[in-house]
Amino acid sequence: MFKLGQRVVIVADSFEQGLPIGEHAYIIGRDRNPDSAFEWIVRIPSMDKQFPLIEADIALEEDLLAREAEKVQREALLDFALATRNEALFRQLMGIDESTSAEGDAAVKETAEEFIRKVNIKAWI
Repeated sequence: MFKLGQRVVIVADSFEQGLPIGEHAYIIGRDRNPDSAFEWIVRIPSMDKQFPLIEADIALEEDLLAREAEKVQREALLDFALATRNEALFRQLMGIDESTSAEGDAAVKETAEEFIRKVNIKAWI
């Protein structure tokens, strides 16, 4: 939930209002009209205009910076795992679980063998 006067970043333009994506804005009001699709009214100082927006179109700058930092950290760890040929770290980063992949391969083999058996049975008929 956002607060009045809070600084936000415009991340989308759902209603195609010509919003400058990536610009900073300040929340100046909340639209409580039940007939309106918009939730917040923001002021964009660089354009010197006000726009009604939905909550999905704005995000806190701190949240965006935290997401970007996590993404950069994951990419750096992935590069390190590939450079050092650390398979365990690579599997952990990619979310590959060894036990499920072994079970999945066995299930595929069983179905393939069963498929071949069914084809051979039908071939004799």
